[in-house]
Amino acid sequence: MPDRLLRVNAYTTLDYVDARARSHDVETEAPGVVNATAPRENPDHVDLQIELDDTAVDWLPAHADEIELTPAQARTLAAALESAADRVEAARAGDDDAE
Repeated sequence: MPDRLLRVNAYTTLDYVDARARSHDVETEAPGVVNATAPRENPDHVDLQIELDDTAVDWLPAHADEIELTPAQARTLAAALESAADRVEAARAGDDDAE
C-alpha cells in the first residue's frame, strides 16, 4: 500500500486482512489494515481504524475509516467478535467431523 494513511508497524492490530469495499453499484476486494488503539496520553476513547489498499480500489479515493468508541462500546464490539468467531470455529469443526 504505497499511499498508506495509517501507520503500520509491529503494534498494528492486523496488518493484513482480506477486505471488501462496497457501494450501491460496485464491490471490490482488496487487502487492508485494521487497528485498534487509544491515545497515548489521557486516553478517553478507543479508535478502530480501517484502511483498504487504494491501488486495488480505483473508484474510491485513498482514505482510512476511523470509529471512536467508548470503553463500553469497545467491549460490546469485542464480545460480538468473540461470539462470531466461536460460531465460525464451531461450524468449521462440524465440517471436519463430516469428512
